[in-house]
Amino acid sequence: MLTLLSMFYYICLRRRSRSGTRGEALTSRRAVESGQRAVLPVSVEVEQYAKEVLDFSSHYGSENSMSYTMWNLAGVPNVYPSSGDFTQTAVFRAYGTWWEQCASAPPPFRRTPKGFHSQDYIELGFEEPVYPTAVEVFETYYPGAIVQILACSHNPFSQNPPSDVRWEVLWSGEPTKVLTPQARQFSPKIKHISFPTNLLRLEVNSSLLDYYTELDAVILRGVKERPMLALYKMPIIDISDLSDSEEELSDVGGPYRQGGDGKQQRTGNGYFDKLPYELIQLILSHLTLPDLCRLAQSCKLLHQHCCDPLQYTQLSLQPYWARLSDASLGHLQSRCTLLQRLNLSWTGNRGALTLTGFSSFMKACGLSLVCLEMSCCHFLNEACLEVISQTCPGLQELNLSSCDRLHPQAFTHISKLTRLRRLVLYRTKIEQTAILSILTFCIELRHLNLGSCVRIEDYDVVASMLAARCRSLCSVDLWRCRNLTDRGLAELVSGCRMLEELDLGWCPTLQSSSGCFQHLARSLPRLRKLFLTANRTVCDSDVEELASSCPSLQHLDILGTRLVSAASLKKLLQSCPRLLLLDVSFCSQIDMRVVQELSGLFPNVAIKKSFTQ
Repeated sequence: MLTLLSMFYYICLRRRSRSGTRGEALTSRRAVESGQRAVLPVSVEVEQYAKEVLDFSSHYGSENSMSYTMWNLAGVPNVYPSSGDFTQTAVFRAYGTWWEQCASAPPPFRRTPKGFHSQDYIELGFEEPVYPTAVEVFETYYPGAIVQILACSHNPFSQNPPSDVRWEVLWSGEPTKVLTPQARQFSPKIKHISFPTNLLRLEVNSSLLDYYTELDAVILRGVKERPMLALYKMPIIDISDLSDSEEELSDVGGPYRQGGDGKQQRTGNGYFDKLPYELIQLILSHLTLPDLCRLAQSCKLLHQHCCDPLQYTQLSLQPYWARLSDASLGHLQSRCTLLQRLNLSWTGNRGALTLTGFSSFMKACGLSLVCLEMSCCHFLNEACLEVISQTCPGLQELNLSSCDRLHPQAFTHISKLTRLRRLVLYRTKIEQTAILSILTFCIELRHLNLGSCVRIEDYDVVASMLAARCRSLCSVDLWRCRNLTDRGLAELVSGCRMLEELDLGWCPTLQSSSGCFQHLARSLPRLRKLFLTANRTVCDSDVEELASSCPSLQHLDILGTRLVSAASLKKLLQSCPRLLLLDVSFCSQIDMRVVQELSGLFPNVAIKKSFTQ
């Protein structure tokens, strides 16, 4: 079949080449015969920087400024070729493995494909759709985080609604740790695609990096005229090919017997008949979801095993976000009746999932659900959250991180999930009325993330409610809450003495002179993680109180303080033997000589000190 297709394609090329030169025709013929892509004719290459940042999963910066935000990735470079920590770059929220080691981090999902490394993403729109020939990323600090570059067939600036949205991987690789944090221009060899694009997506994994990666700009190079691509392409079976029909399924292996019509018929399944049902289930539990779906189409016996609901108690669809649709959920629905943990993060955008498809799946599969991950799911609306509250009575974990298009009113439905123990609302538009309602009814909360929730008017009131209603709280993230005062913090730590993690990074209204940080240390003896990022008032007495009162401390971020000396840090390192991470970047009294000296004395502690040049 491949030979016939190649011959047919060659004849078409011969006909098209009559208006060209003999050299072009010979080049095309050689390309077909060698399985390579042929380009007829060569077009002028267009170079363009990103016009607009369309979507992203997280950023270090604030929602109300440009410093360290993803919006810095639009336009020409601001920093390159300089290296170092600059506020004009795009920075993701996390790096390294520190966040995965925290008590607030959920356990990983089983069956995650080994080739799926992505932890964060950003989508960029460009002015003109082109057939990509190159993508260049300006990395200005700790490069190596990019693991995948994708192109989309949809024009984000078109007035027409998207239809048949396709994503193609231009390049993919594994996380890397570059030997130097210096700036570089990353331009991997990309795959040619069959459609023009002005929408790129970069996916990153910063787990191997020693500090935050910083990106400055992205160039898309391409041609406007369509290259002549190889005609034949191997079919891909994905999670949408999930037919449960048994008409075409056969038995495998085993002996034959003579049928009434004289034809031989299979009587068994060979050695599979000798294996216990549980053992076959265990073997199949190591397959990824697409492999499980493919195997289900091979024979009746394996179809039965592959469709057993016990294979689907955990289901992560995040790695397949680009292909997931209502039809995919519909095919999986009958298999997920015992589903307990579901990851739909990044899925459903640009019309791929609808309220109808999502509601149907949740009504069939939500009864046993205890964990639901839905970060960056922009198809969600108030009706979807209402469905979740009605169909998932036992839900304990809900992640709506960066669902920044949800209307504030939608969050009131979360208060009906009274068994919640972990709630992530990072970068959402939740308002004070809704969060207070949630805290009133969800008194079993253990982990709460309100980072960058800029619409909450008075965090002191929220802190007071937490202290009164959620006394078993283990972690709370108040990153960049701009109106928490020493009074609210005092109530919080006095009422929630089980706290192990507390993120107060970029909370400018907290002042060390009030004694709030020393009171915090004395009130929380179980503290393992404390972020006081960019609080200029943290001083030696605060660090020394932490050393005396919090022996279990593992992560401490005091970036930006001007009042902490090397002596207090040394006392902290001596008193907290479990300390793993200490960030003293931009601490004016702590220079690289001090960092090197302390690192030599305490080699098990990662002491971070960023630089600019």
